[in-house]
Amino acid sequence: QVQLVESGGGLVQAGGSLRLSCAASGIAFSFSTMDWYRQAPGNERELVALITTGGITNYADSVKGRFTITRDNAKNTVYLQMNSLKPEDTAVYYCHSRSKPAWGQGTQVTVSS
Repeated sequence: QVQLVESGGGLVQAGGSLRLSCAASGIAFSFSTMDWYRQAPGNERELVALITTGGITNYADSVKGRFTITRDNAKNTVYLQMNSLKPEDTAVYYCHSRSKPAWGQGTQVTVSS
């Protein structure tokens, strides 16, 4: 059974930083591309960042230069470092695995102006 557990969300002022973590179990983590998505109220879920098994990364234009996705295969964990946060980054952030498609429960990020 695949389990993805996100943590690290919270309330932060604009310009601040947060680091999200997603601990995975039930998958061959090192063989899975991992994604971070987010969903704001009234909006569709959107892809924020991905990291391949080889460490290649890709980002949504809205977060390029501010967010960094990394992975630690020894810990079966993927991270999202978010800097220079903006109010429009407010959303529930979800971890996603591609090898065995699954979603975490999400972690709320709220950025105040």
